[in-house]
Amino acid sequence: MLTALQAQRQCQICRQADDEYSIVANSWRFSNDYSSQLFFAMVDFDEGPDVFQALKLNSAPMFIHFPAKGKSKRQDTMDLQRVGFAAEAIAKFVAERTGVQIRVVRPPNYTVPLLILLALGVIGLLAYFTRIDVSFLYSTTNWGYVALCVIFAMSSGQMWNQIRGPPFAHRDPNSGQTVYIHSSSQFQFVAESYIIMALHAGISLGWIFLTEVSPLARDSKTKRITSIAGLLLVVGLFSLLLAVFRSKYGGYPYRFLL
Repeated sequence: MLTALQAQRQCQICRQADDEYSIVANSWRFSNDYSSQLFFAMVDFDEGPDVFQALKLNSAPMFIHFPAKGKSKRQDTMDLQRVGFAAEAIAKFVAERTGVQIRVVRPPNYTVPLLILLALGVIGLLAYFTRIDVSFLYSTTNWGYVALCVIFAMSSGQMWNQIRGPPFAHRDPNSGQTVYIHSSSQFQFVAESYIIMALHAGISLGWIFLTEVSPLARDSKTKRITSIAGLLLVVGLFSLLLAVFRSKYGGYPYRFLL
């Protein structure tokens, strides 16, 4: 792995790639199949600029396979734009270039389950000692809202964010532009998950307008307005959602409006 982890480089993706790379390296190191057939190494730009110069590299991070005999070929450089740099993608790349199969083992993250249990415990104690009214727990509407929030969070990749800890966004050092949607299907930014969540919520709101609000409208004008609003939300936001999907999955053949 060739990277730039120093703070002055401001390479957030380098830190994320380093975490994923370390997971693969440790998975191999502590596996039953560990041997001297495969070695993992890392070079930081500020500690080994001569290595970057010798390889004619001007960007980071990079994952390159150096075979035991001969020089590296084009296929020995991992295509991060296409496959991303998740630990599973790195392990697959290693298997393709060396034939060594690595079972990725991620360290468990107990923070979220513990926080949920703690919150439920506090709510239970408050309800018991204060005798507060808990009739809201029997409301199907309230549980419907909770279910929608959970669905939006999970379908947008919030759990993935908790596990992988991606950066909020990425600033392109060449153009200076801030990128909010990652180009690979193997990685995402926190801002990207918020965008996907908002699109899903807007599409759901559109369907609510079409199936619930519009039929119950008392006058034709309100019915027409809610129907048009619902249709615009569903069609417009679904087009945006499909466009985001196409940008992350190269070669996807279908599109809608955009």
